[in-house]
Amino acid sequence: MATTLRRTVPTHLLYFFVLGDVLGAGVYVLIGDIAAQSGGAVWVPLLTALVLACLTAGSYAELATRFPRAGGSAHYVTRALGPAAGAFIGFCMLAAGVVSVGALARGFASDYLAELITVPTAAVVVLFLSALALLNIRGVKESLGANVVATAVEVGGLLLVIGLGTWVLVRGDGEPRRLLELGTAEHGAVGATLAGAVLAYYSFVGFETSVNLAEEVRDPRRAYPRALFGALLTAGLVYVLLGAVAGAVVPTEILAESSGPLLEVVRAAGGVPERLFAVIALVAVANGALLTGIMASRLAYGMARDGLLPGGLARLLPHRRTPWVAVLATTALSLLLALTGEIAALAETLVLLLLVVFTAVNVAVLLLRREPDGTGAFRVPTVVPWLGLASCLFLFTRIDGAVWLRGLILLGLGLVVGGAQLVHAGRTRGSGTARSDAAGAPNPRQEG
Repeated sequence: MATTLRRTVPTHLLYFFVLGDVLGAGVYVLIGDIAAQSGGAVWVPLLTALVLACLTAGSYAELATRFPRAGGSAHYVTRALGPAAGAFIGFCMLAAGVVSVGALARGFASDYLAELITVPTAAVVVLFLSALALLNIRGVKESLGANVVATAVEVGGLLLVIGLGTWVLVRGDGEPRRLLELGTAEHGAVGATLAGAVLAYYSFVGFETSVNLAEEVRDPRRAYPRALFGALLTAGLVYVLLGAVAGAVVPTEILAESSGPLLEVVRAAGGVPERLFAVIALVAVANGALLTGIMASRLAYGMARDGLLPGGLARLLPHRRTPWVAVLATTALSLLLALTGEIAALAETLVLLLLVVFTAVNVAVLLLRREPDGTGAFRVPTVVPWLGLASCLFLFTRIDGAVWLRGLILLGLGLVVGGAQLVHAGRTRGSGTARSDAAGAPNPRQEG
């Protein structure tokens, strides 16, 4: 029976995986919220958030090239801090992925789809998640091939908004001076930048899922850093341009109050049907769910192989060598969440869970540098993980109390998983010592 994943993913598919995961549905709604926090200069907090995201991404790039394993964050933390900490972080990452897929499935069945067709929410959720699971089981190369098409549509829609906004400015209907308006009644320039950057940071979340594909990437030591930073910089450029045209074309107060800020740019330009953006948004949601589902299944597989989850989750489909049990298990949990929860309740805890993971990963890269490395892995300057750690601690202070209350429940479950792993490890060591003592003890019958 095969016990390792097949290395079939080239650099360009990994690049599109990261880009598709970062350019998620959040950008379609967050720009208005950022404008409310920062003012017309929306591009400034977006650029700040890109820098913050790249800090933690540097730690991931070093660890993924040094330890290209499907367990990702859980595997790194296990090596640095032990199996109990690894089980806790793996649970946080897995919970975030499962919750995210459930929220995206619910989002796919909401107002965007209603613009095109009316179908019962439960039916849409079941069909949507079933289709994603089948594509995931068929193979990662096929899944990433679909991601290339979806990402192209997604990026094309965002570039269309940038082009329309540019056209509005060229014809003289915009107000470029708003791009220098940084600050609100509640915050000065620095406070507004930081408040907006916290929201904008959410738009860059998704890059961390790609480490779970490192075991399936051809030559990860060369491919992974190129794909990761290339995709983050591409997404950052798109976001900054979107923020610039939105801030210059749409008055700040209208942008801040809109639930569809990019549609405000389309309306200002004229000539493009709004249903087109419903389709693009659906593609973005579906693509995000597919990529997050791949991450969750590979993480569950990697943790099971490392002994952090039940071993059955590590079973592979014989010919395709995809983790079919892990795919079905994570999909079933996402389906349960999607059928019983609301989008807001499912989505608001993601950031807290991921910040816990990011904090541990930045600590892990510093600790694992004590081990000798003869692999020639990618290495970031030592200051980068320290700054990444500081950025996570800062973002913790910006999380709302209600989110902490919900998140602590999941974190408590993660601690239970970590504690169970600690007990199991202690029993294993104890039984090993007992067997060793028994092997070394004299045999009474031989002495007689």
